[in-house]
Amino acid sequence: MTFSRPALCSSVFPTSCVSACSLVALAFVTGVLLPSPCQAQDAAVQPAAEERAASTESEARPADETANEQKPKEKARKSYLGRVVAKPMSHLGASWLVRPERDQEENASESFQKLDLKPGMVLCDLGCGNGYWTLPMARKVGEEGAVYAVDIQPQMLQKLRQRADQFGLKNIRPVLGTIDDPKLPENEIDLLLMVDVYHEFSHPQSMLWEIRRSLTPTGVVALLEYRKEDPSVPIKLLHKMSKRQIMKEYQANGFKLVREYNELPWQHLMFFARDDSPLEAIEPEPTDQVLKRIGTAAAQ
Repeated sequence: MTFSRPALCSSVFPTSCVSACSLVALAFVTGVLLPSPCQAQDAAVQPAAEERAASTESEARPADETANEQKPKEKARKSYLGRVVAKPMSHLGASWLVRPERDQEENASESFQKLDLKPGMVLCDLGCGNGYWTLPMARKVGEEGAVYAVDIQPQMLQKLRQRADQFGLKNIRPVLGTIDDPKLPENEIDLLLMVDVYHEFSHPQSMLWEIRRSLTPTGVVALLEYRKEDPSVPIKLLHKMSKRQIMKEYQANGFKLVREYNELPWQHLMFFARDDSPLEAIEPEPTDQVLKRIGTAAAQ
């Protein structure tokens, strides 16, 4: 399993960030972009696989159960709450990782703006790889803020340290996490970012327990995942998530939706707080309405 995700090309992220690709991120990418010969087969087997997962999910928590006070004892999963857990990818997708049209396709710059980062905030880039998102996050929060950069490969954290030194960023805190524990401090994180990575967690319940514990009362998880509801997004189904599934898993683990941004071309951007947060819960906009609206806007 890997916590990393593709690097991004945009005005927010310097070109040098693209050139030093993380091996962990490369592992995520291969197989994510859907080759056309496999698309029909993948689409055909996915519903059956999810149906089997739902019928055999004996270890999953009930959707209406609140977060445990004690960390769950969890083994590596093949499925969770009806969703098949995606497996780690190969490193052969490097060319797709650094494609120059990335920002045009996914609008990463706009995603970054919608994080609404402020000077002095304490952040976490969970699945940081070589720090492509970490560096602009660190610049945004400034010297009085901090960014915990978490990955499970020490080699990637070494690359991150080198690049942070190159840009003179002293507010990044590299953290070597594990597959079931990001090793974050309790009650300290104002915003925790996960970009196209959560669906690969082999221990989702354990990770969400730790993430929830790390947030401040008004802290949020910023979750970016490819839209499963949109067949035009050229990503394998196992590497997409629907809003319905996201809500199911996060509500089952003590989170509530407090904000969302639905104008990205390929991804959901959803913000979750602890269910005991003073932030007000909202209902997600149905994805069919989102797709209709953004499709109409694109046509105009």
